[in-house]
Amino acid sequence: MAIDIGIETKARKKIVAALEQVLADTYGLYGKTHGYHWNVEGPMFNTLHLMFETQYNDLWLSLDLIAERIRSLGEYAPFGAEIGAKSKVPGDKGVPNAEAMLANLVSGNELLARSARGALKAAEEAGDQATADLMTQRVAVAEKTAWMLRSMAAK
Repeated sequence: MAIDIGIETKARKKIVAALEQVLADTYGLYGKTHGYHWNVEGPMFNTLHLMFETQYNDLWLSLDLIAERIRSLGEYAPFGAEIGAKSKVPGDKGVPNAEAMLANLVSGNELLARSARGALKAAEEAGDQATADLMTQRVAVAEKTAWMLRSMAAK
């Protein structure tokens, strides 16, 4: 059935492409954050273990919201190998120490904020308030998380 929600097809496809990037970057950051939660060591273990858990739970919940927004716009949400291939969050070789984990997660959250800003811009240009609202929330969370992680790493 054709979609008639007040957003032109070309604009919807542009928004979806941007949302697919946000979804992939969120997925990559989720995996990294969860892995760090499992493997963090050192004197800040408990603090970081709990902090990373809060962060990966938020990322996990946001994946569903982003994927469902893609579906609401009439496209299929990427999954499996496709989503992993799209993520710009760099993988790790081995398990970094706690300090490197903090730095890597700062970079990952900043990347996610930039990715969400791209989708926000596409949504605003098309008058897509629902996507704009979702992306505004994701930018705010990514920026706040990056700030908190930077504060933990401050010397």
